[in-house]
Order: sequence, then structure tokens, then C-alpha cells
Amino acid sequence: MVKKDIAILDIGSMCVTVLVGERGINSTFKIKGKGKADYAGFQNGQFLEPDQVKYAVALAISNAEIVYGGKISELYVGVPGEFSSVICREASIDFTKKRKVNDGDLKQLYHVGNIYRKHPTHTVINQSPIYFVLDDGKKVIEPRGMVSTKLSGLVSYVLAENNFIDFFDRILSELSIRKITYLSSCLAEVMHLFDPATRDRYALLVDCGYITTSVMLARGDGLLFLSSFSMGGGYVTGDLSQCLKITFPEAESLKRKVLLSWDAKENDTYEVQGKEYISPYSAVATNQIVEDRLDMIATYINKCLDRCDFEFPAFIPVYLTGGGMNYIRGIKDYLPRKLGRKVELVSPQIPNANKPDYSSEIGLLDLALELLEEEKFLIAR
Repeated sequence: MVKKDIAILDIGSMCVTVLVGERGINSTFKIKGKGKADYAGFQNGQFLEPDQVKYAVALAISNAEIVYGGKISELYVGVPGEFSSVICREASIDFTKKRKVNDGDLKQLYHVGNIYRKHPTHTVINQSPIYFVLDDGKKVIEPRGMVSTKLSGLVSYVLAENNFIDFFDRILSELSIRKITYLSSCLAEVMHLFDPATRDRYALLVDCGYITTSVMLARGDGLLFLSSFSMGGGYVTGDLSQCLKITFPEAESLKRKVLLSWDAKENDTYEVQGKEYISPYSAVATNQIVEDRLDMIATYINKCLDRCDFEFPAFIPVYLTGGGMNYIRGIKDYLPRKLGRKVELVSPQIPNANKPDYSSEIGLLDLALELLEEEKFLIAR
């Protein structure tokens, strides 16, 4: 690979994706290669067909290499929310005299707060600040260059399950990947999707994918809270398939026709183009099936938020991303009635990659490039 190019592996609940790229002008990206492979995914923190994961990853890497025109030997691997946890800790260091805060001080502060270096089941993969405090007691977001006699702060640590890391270490080693760096997919998303001003006021993000949903609360440059559960847009498709006794592809097409705001009458139908003919489906029955599953997903989101120990303003919206619910028409107006908050749809603002199901892969590419450029958040394993 060219020195300024990096490759990321995004592990979704329906497919794995490899991107190769570099930083473009005005903080954009130049995507030089992309490979994708479908697989069975994961549920409740377990891969449904673990023996097939290697083949999916190998195919995604191979396809990306073909487009890129070169060999991938190093990978930044995104760890999904279901295999991650977030812990925030207060940390403090004292200086021998009043002086300007520098990068070394920040790294020392993170090190002091990191008590998880020999954790038996988890490994810290990212460390980032929620806020800093100087000797005047004021909270600041950027302390470098400020004069103080001490540095304190609230630091966010993202931990990944060792079983996940060991699993992908083995797979990627067999695929001749010589250097692997693990990153939090959830942290990558919030850092890319929200500007610093928004994050400083708290950002509440829900990534609903095909089988999994992650609920995140972010502030500053870190995650305050992360909780995930195994339910997503694929469950809506599955309900339609089972209840209406249709194939999964037909159910997926029908889901894309649904309009939640439609006050359908008894004879109203959605029409789905099949291989040979158009099939009508009751709009009333279809909407009810979809709404029942969406209500269940919303209930789980609320349960996640109830477990959050951090208080955050009632007026901040829920930002929704991922391919699970964002494509259901009317979801932006339907969910607020279930969540009790305004809902905004969010996706990367990148040409040719501005879809909500690209949030994780683009976020990972962004964070990996930032690590390469500034060596922020990184912990060497």
C-alpha cells in the first residue's frame, strides 16, 4: 500500500466492508478501493456462522485489492457496539510548577485513568476526553497551550471483548495481514457525523442496522454511554415475510414501499413487482406489522437510555443512522411519538457515500486517518 493510504474493515450485521482511501482536500476522502461481502452476521454478541466469517473477510479484502490495484497488509478493524463497552473515569495529574499543557500531559492523563490494561476479558481500544479541568476549576475541551499546575478530566475508554479481538487476530493473520489496529465503530460514527460544537452540547445517536442496534451518548471527543441490542431492520423484513407468507426478497421490497403516515383504508394496497407479476398487499395489514416491530425497537431504545447514568438535556434530538430504519418512509415522524424526542436522520455528507448505512465505514476511515495524522486516541497492542 502507498504510505498515505489506509484500509479499514467494517463489520456490519449483514455484510463486511473493506475501504482503502486517503485524505482528500477540505477534509474529504479519496476512496481508492472497496470490497464487500455478505454473511450471516452476529446476534447477542455471537457470530451466527463463525466458520464463514473468514471467507467473507477474505472476499471483501480481495475485492478491495482488485479495485485498489495493490496488496492490503495493514487493517484498521472496527469493533461493533455489541462487542464493546464504554467506561468513563475521572483522572488527574499534578505538575511540579505552573506551565503550559502539552500532548505528553494528555497521554499521561489517559494512562493514569486506564486501569484496564490487564483486564481478563476486555482490551481498551480507544481513549478520548469528554472534558478537561485546569487548576481554576473550569471545564475546557482543548487544554493544550493553557497554563496550569495540574490537569484533570473525564476520560472515556472503549473496551472490546478479547474473544472478538482474538477471533479476528486469527482470521487476519491467516490472510497475511501483518498489522491490525482495533477501533470503536461507535466512536468513529459520532466523531464523523457530529461537529465539535454539537458534541459539546451532547449528541444522542442510534445506529439501527440489519440485526443490531447501538445507542450512544457522546460529549466532547468521547462516548459517555453505549448500549446495544440484537434487533434491527431485518426483523421488520422477517415479520413481513412470516406474517404475509412471502419470500424474504419480496418482504424487503414491500418494506421499502411502506409509508407510515398513510391512513390506509381497507381496500388500499402496496404493490410489489415480482419476477413475473405485480403482487398487491394490504396496506393496513402491512403497516400494522411494520409498526408493531418498530414499537418493539423503540421500547428497547428507551430501555437503553434508561440505563444511562449521565443526565443530558431533554431537548436534544435522537439522531438516527444505519440502514435498518432510515429507509422506512415516515420514520422521522413516527419514532418521536414512541421515543418522546425529536428524531433527525443523519448520514455522512460525502459524495457517493452519503447514505445512512455508510456511517460506520466512513466514520472508521475518518478516525483511522486521524490516528495516522495525529496519533490521537490510539493504544498500541
